[in-house]
Amino acid sequence: MNQEAAELRPQLDSPIRNFSVRLSPTPLGARLARLLAEEQLHTWGLPLESAAHIVAELAANAATHGRVPGRDFRLTLYVVGSTLRIEVTDTRPDRLPRPASADPASESGRGLLLVDALADRWGVAPGPYPRKTVWAELRVPVIADAGLARGRQTGL
Repeated sequence: MNQEAAELRPQLDSPIRNFSVRLSPTPLGARLARLLAEEQLHTWGLPLESAAHIVAELAANAATHGRVPGRDFRLTLYVVGSTLRIEVTDTRPDRLPRPASADPASESGRGLLLVDALADRWGVAPGPYPRKTVWAELRVPVIADAGLARGRQTGL
């Protein structure tokens, strides 16, 4: 790598982390999304509880309301600095999520209310047809990359 290219690289105090997986739009796929997210967050050393609830709700919505036979949904997790971004992409752009007040006797309908309560912010982004992405962001502790820290300390 030449000197100019090295100078153009952004210098980050913490690494950018990401994880992405395609899953079947079924209850099992939604459960697997939560389990995989918990494992990945654990590997990154991040708090699990709020993020796992958000993943569970967004994945359940993708499997229930965003389901198209033969088309998977995608779970993506990003960590940049102190922000964890959770994205769930499905193939039903015509069905946009809307928080609704659920009937107290109803067994469902509270997922987006929970996402709204747990996330710092959330929203919906259109994707290339036929996709939409429902996303949520949470503030998390900054992940220190031990390799980068060692390199700075030793001058590497």
